[in-house]
Amino acid sequence: MLFKELILKKRLGKELTKNEINWFISNLTSNHLSEGQIASLAMAICLKGMTFEERVQLTLAMKNSGKTLSWDLPGPIIDKHSTGGVGDTVSLILAPVLAACGAYVPMISGRGLGHTGGTLDKFDSIPGYNTSPNEALLRRVVSKVGCAIIGQTNELAPADKRLYAIRDVTGTVESIDLITASILSKKLAAGLEGLVIDVKFGNGAFMQDFNEASNLAKSLVTVSNESGCKTTALVTDMNQPLSQSIGNSLEVLAAIDILKGSSKDYRLLEISKSLGVSILCSSNICKNKKEAQSLISSVLSSGKAAEKFSQMVGELGGAKDFFEKPKNYLTPSNIQKNICCKKSGYVKKINTKNLGNILILLGGGRQKVEDDIDFSVGMKLLIELGTYVEKNQPICTLYARDQESFNIAEKEIIESFEIGESEENFNKKMIVEHFE
Repeated sequence: MLFKELILKKRLGKELTKNEINWFISNLTSNHLSEGQIASLAMAICLKGMTFEERVQLTLAMKNSGKTLSWDLPGPIIDKHSTGGVGDTVSLILAPVLAACGAYVPMISGRGLGHTGGTLDKFDSIPGYNTSPNEALLRRVVSKVGCAIIGQTNELAPADKRLYAIRDVTGTVESIDLITASILSKKLAAGLEGLVIDVKFGNGAFMQDFNEASNLAKSLVTVSNESGCKTTALVTDMNQPLSQSIGNSLEVLAAIDILKGSSKDYRLLEISKSLGVSILCSSNICKNKKEAQSLISSVLSSGKAAEKFSQMVGELGGAKDFFEKPKNYLTPSNIQKNICCKKSGYVKKINTKNLGNILILLGGGRQKVEDDIDFSVGMKLLIELGTYVEKNQPICTLYARDQESFNIAEKEIIESFEIGESEENFNKKMIVEHFE
């Protein structure tokens, strides 16, 4: 079989067979295909799409490209996934919350993709934290603590690990077919019994259009449920950053503040709770939403969720007192300065995607697969949609490694906020749709 024939077939919009998809994934996994060949087929899929059957076969082929886990634990094996956004720090909060509620969460996460930050990049900012443990350590931490947030091992869904990195730098991220297969292949390989998915829409999401996000949510729920994993999905708004903090170390601190109960980052907390309620109900840990809400509030206020986060960091190589003294371990940026608004008025629009791209320009994300990340850089927003700002009022604190990158980012940040004279009524509903 010639690979160029598969590229041509998909470029013409024809359906790939199960054997052809399995052959592609087998050769991708064994490194018999070049980055250019893989990128070409990914682009053809992105442009021409796949049938539902192709999508299922691609998901299963990628799941079965490596080892699959099975568990024997006294509680449900569940997880959460987000399709990606800016300031999306939910995983760091929700995994320990769910563990404190009695679930077991082997969370297989990814690195930054396109303009969005990656959960693993956030944990890589924690000195000593091992995002690539072997299976024995993963099982020990999940069993002992109840949660472990790690990256894809070489054994779990290795096809997705390579394809994921190539998609990030070749403009082939925004595809329902590839996103579905990527998310579910590693989640199903982790042996999950339940999953909740946060599907973003808006100018800071991969799926900016609500209908596209809704279709992706349906695709994920349908494919996953048919594969034996009880799955729900929430379609949530990403027309502004989810958290006030954008940047790897800053987002770790934001999550810790919520777990400590000292945060005013209400949008991040609200989405975290809503996703938790959904999966606690679907996995039968709780009988209804009211019971789930009460349980989540209890494990947060009692410190049980905070204890789970601290234990997870310690068991995976981080400092035992990291949770109590995170600023002792996270590298501070060289420059920390406020950026001020150039005119008075109401915040009418935030170019959320551009804020994600600014983080990359600062060095906090990757432009190429092999790029290193500066974990210290980022920004902390001081305003949100609908806020009235005075001229010269600080709109964010910018964290940069040098004056040159600060100057570039400052100009881009100011241009990312549209300020108007009249007040507008914004729909502050963060959760727009729920699929079961």
